[in-house]
Amino acid sequence: MKLSLAIVAFALAIPSATYAQDSTAVSKGEYPNTFSSGSANVSPFTSQSKRFNDWSISAGVGVPLLQSADLTSIKNGNGKNLFGYSAYLSIDKAITHAFGINLQYDKGETRQGWFNTKDSAPDATAVGARTQYDAISILGDINFSNLLRRVDNHSPYRWALHGYAGIGTIAYRAYQKDGNNKQRLMTEVKPFQLGSMFMQAGTGLKFKVNRRIDIEGRLMYVVTGDDEFDGGGDAYSAINKRSEQVSDNFFNATLGVSLKLGKHESHVMWHDPLQEIYYKLDVLANKNQDIEVCKKGDADNDGVCDDWDRQLDTPAGARVDGAGVALDTDLDGVIDLYDKCVTVPGPVENNGCPVATTGPVVETETKLEGIEFDLNSDRILPSNTPILNNAVNYINSSNGSYSVIGATDTRGTDAYNQKLSERRANNVKNYLIKNGVQTGKLQAIGKGEKDLKYPECEPATKCPEWKNRANRRVYFEAK
Repeated sequence: MKLSLAIVAFALAIPSATYAQDSTAVSKGEYPNTFSSGSANVSPFTSQSKRFNDWSISAGVGVPLLQSADLTSIKNGNGKNLFGYSAYLSIDKAITHAFGINLQYDKGETRQGWFNTKDSAPDATAVGARTQYDAISILGDINFSNLLRRVDNHSPYRWALHGYAGIGTIAYRAYQKDGNNKQRLMTEVKPFQLGSMFMQAGTGLKFKVNRRIDIEGRLMYVVTGDDEFDGGGDAYSAINKRSEQVSDNFFNATLGVSLKLGKHESHVMWHDPLQEIYYKLDVLANKNQDIEVCKKGDADNDGVCDDWDRQLDTPAGARVDGAGVALDTDLDGVIDLYDKCVTVPGPVENNGCPVATTGPVVETETKLEGIEFDLNSDRILPSNTPILNNAVNYINSSNGSYSVIGATDTRGTDAYNQKLSERRANNVKNYLIKNGVQTGKLQAIGKGEKDLKYPECEPATKCPEWKNRANRRVYFEAK
């Protein structure tokens, strides 16, 4: 069974080995700076061109605390916490920059019950226990920091978050001391038997001290799969009387150090996760290779080769994205080069700036316009307050009554937009009533996305943001 488990673990790891990376020497004979991400001096991994280390040895010490058991280590009957001790030693093999396998040996002693077994029993009813254990396990090691790290992150790279999980075999001797200060061996389990299988999982935070040394704090949760690990005796003894308790589990907090082995400058677990996509031009030049940067040239001189440029006529001076498209930060249809209000959407005819609406509400035939809303919001914006106050004066000075009509843009479902438009209309109506308009003069109506100011914005992606914003509005219509 142990052999089959090991084979499965290695079989799962083999496909990801194709993503392992390598660094190559730069033209001046040095290796990349392994303390930073985004190194350009790299090439795809092959066993012949390997330039990193992938083996290490780790060791650490810690404190195990029995948590899920009939006898526990935390706040027992007399309120004391009982701290044990633990140590581990492991041989670690990195398969890729983000995954490795560790063969680990754990040794320790948990202490649980009402008192420490090295002390005298406080009373005749007290029970103390300790469990000495030895364990061997195979752990999978996932480097989350490498797995999730952006390739364009060039910040110092000396911290890494790891996750661990695996199975193994555990041997233990559980002792119990009763209120008469008599200590006896309650349970003994030998290793490499079916009943000795256990699991552990947890997380660790590593810090890179230098090219050889890492330090790490870990918190592991150990599932023993055995109800007698706590020293309470068999499953139906006076202590282990809870038949539903099938496993005594404990936390193990450790602090350890890793020694990275090998002759190379860096370890694969500290490499940029995506650096294999970069190639250093001076490395290729050093090999007397002809370098053709842009096969079709760069017609608009925006720094993006025409082979990949989606906008071949970018105006001179315009900033572009990776596809060579001129940037439009506020998505209003006016590129940043010509936009006088880069972060605020506005119409093209006003150079990308919003049209000022500081005067009275405009009356066009029977409609009063001018109140717009943020996306997915029914909140009245502070910029709308002067407009609404003018509406209060206008409606109070007239003899008619008005419909307060809410509308949305075309993003979202019909049902959602209908309810959103009703909330917008009611919020405006309540504001007007609160500020002096008679209730009988107003009726709130929601029209959802069925009453677009700019009908061509269906779908919304066909229009700049200022048009979609104009569709997210409340207006007044005389009855």
